[in-house]
Amino acid sequence: MTQPALAFTPPAGPDGAPLLVLGPSLGTSTILWEDVVPHLGAYRVTTWDLPGHGAAKPATEPFTVGEVADAVAEGIRELGAPALYAGVSLGGATGLELLLRHPDVVSAAAILCASPKFGDPAMWADRAAQVRTQGTGSLIVGSAQRWFAPGSIERRPVLTGRLLHALRDADDASYALCCDALAQYDVTPRLGEIATPVLAVYGEHDGVSPEEHARTIAEGVHDGRMARIDDASHLAPAERPDEVAAVLNDFFGGAR
Repeated sequence: MTQPALAFTPPAGPDGAPLLVLGPSLGTSTILWEDVVPHLGAYRVTTWDLPGHGAAKPATEPFTVGEVADAVAEGIRELGAPALYAGVSLGGATGLELLLRHPDVVSAAAILCASPKFGDPAMWADRAAQVRTQGTGSLIVGSAQRWFAPGSIERRPVLTGRLLHALRDADDASYALCCDALAQYDVTPRLGEIATPVLAVYGEHDGVSPEEHARTIAEGVHDGRMARIDDASHLAPAERPDEVAAVLNDFFGGAR
């Protein structure tokens, strides 16, 4: 195992403002947060890409979700810890690992459309094998169905299309290694160790990380709460950016 290389964008926002770090979902890139960031003007905002996604170099060695969190913690320390953190799906899982492994670098975290454990390891093994043999392009139809609520693609055709292209363009080997990492990921027994304030956000139509998964997180940590994003599924920041921004501003404003 080795710490994977990530790609952070330069922080943008007022000098001296709190640092806010935004993490991606598997198969996406910093595009996921594009329409949310303009509504986060009270913060210095940086986003990051997973290995082999967006601007990040491909991975060549296996890694765990915890090691992704180690890389995020290193980036936060370089940019000026402590930070606020928000992450979607695998980015949310990274956030939970970050709170367990590096609680000193995050003062509050929003865990969006994420779970303390994602499905069965066999499912991830099957997806990794599919990508290794057929490429990420073979996932587009299924991902569109999981990622977006009814009406989202029609309502936001440009951004949703760009996200599906980002999936197609992701490095196959790196995507498969992310699947391998998710197959091992399960922080359910350790949620009670997290004392940092946590907001668990779920999309109304999310079948990957539904309401009960958000409740497990919110009730499992010491200081947790929940929020629902209506008319959204698994990529809520792309589907409902205004609503997600409002939830984040309210939570982080209170946490500060």
